[in-house]
Amino acid sequence: MQFPKYFTFWQKVGMHSLRLTAWAVLAFLMIPILVIVPLSFNAEPYFTFTAGMLSLDSDAYSLKWYAEIINDDKWMLAIKNSFFIGLCATAIATVLGTLAAIGLSNPVMPFQRLIMAMLLSPMIVPLIITAAGMYFFYTQLGLSGSYLGIIIAHAALGTPFVIITVNAALSGFDYSLMRASLGLGATPGYTFFNVIMPLIRPGVISGALFAFVTSFDEVVVILFLAGPEQRTIPRQMFSGLREQINPTILAVAVLLVVLSALMLLTIEYLRARAEKIRTGEI
Repeated sequence: MQFPKYFTFWQKVGMHSLRLTAWAVLAFLMIPILVIVPLSFNAEPYFTFTAGMLSLDSDAYSLKWYAEIINDDKWMLAIKNSFFIGLCATAIATVLGTLAAIGLSNPVMPFQRLIMAMLLSPMIVPLIITAAGMYFFYTQLGLSGSYLGIIIAHAALGTPFVIITVNAALSGFDYSLMRASLGLGATPGYTFFNVIMPLIRPGVISGALFAFVTSFDEVVVILFLAGPEQRTIPRQMFSGLREQINPTILAVAVLLVVLSALMLLTIEYLRARAEKIRTGEI
């Protein structure tokens, strides 16, 4: 690592220490996740490394736990439910969050800080409290134990993430473009879809991905609201840890890690693209 010539000895030590600390924190966060990858290929029904695995014996590794996911009706139902609920909740959260962010970004909007705090409250209030409140409220409406109730609950949890990302995308938005479009006779709908949306699309997509991940990984609300037919992947994993422990849970966990990694890479790509659009490189 090359340092500027004016760096003193202690400045160089500080930079090296900072880099070492960053790698240590990364290892602390990633090693527990990476450990489950080889364990998911364990040929034996254990959550530990066997002697064969440590000696790299090919017979000690197997794909049977991944095949078990396909052959188990409960896991397949959980996967279908997770994607169905996640996609529906994401669609609702994206529409509501985008509209809310655009409204809150308007300087003439009254009580902006108060409304923003209320909309972001699902991120601040402990989830167990939110889930309990939703359970009692949805029970009165007959939505508890239904797909509609879970979708609405997950949309409420994902909307704040959409508001934050879209609001960040709007921070550099040039409102003179919108006024010019309206001044030239364009309708508000045309202006929104052809002027505003192309510029904030990376933020909207990033918010949608965050909302989907929030719904896909959520378990507390599911424990309160879901019936037997609405069981999702996190709920099935929770039940598996309590009822029947086997490495199938690890195989599902690896697939979730891969999915999360792909989404994070997509979000980072969109963030970089939005930055290029903001600086005029695209």
